[in-house]
Amino acid sequence: MQAVLTAYLVAVNLAGLLLCATDKYRAKKGRWRIPEHTLMSVAALGGCFGLYLGMKACHHKTRHPKFYVGVPLLCLMWAAVVGLAWWNGWL
Repeated sequence: MQAVLTAYLVAVNLAGLLLCATDKYRAKKGRWRIPEHTLMSVAALGGCFGLYLGMKACHHKTRHPKFYVGVPLLCLMWAAVVGLAWWNGWL
């Protein structure tokens, strides 16, 4: 179970990082953008750490309260969920 969760979280966080970097690239080029609800959905599904890293590394979405407040809160929530699962021996 732990290996499956680890693989899932690595994949979804990599997706969050890549989506953030891609959206920043597209914003600079004036091209079609990745919708904000897509970015937040990936964050809510566990990709919040990758999305947060992408926000900081690319300086992207750092002025939008939905992102600079919401993504760190999702990170705290996911850390609490995984920590609770580990603490109770579910992982």
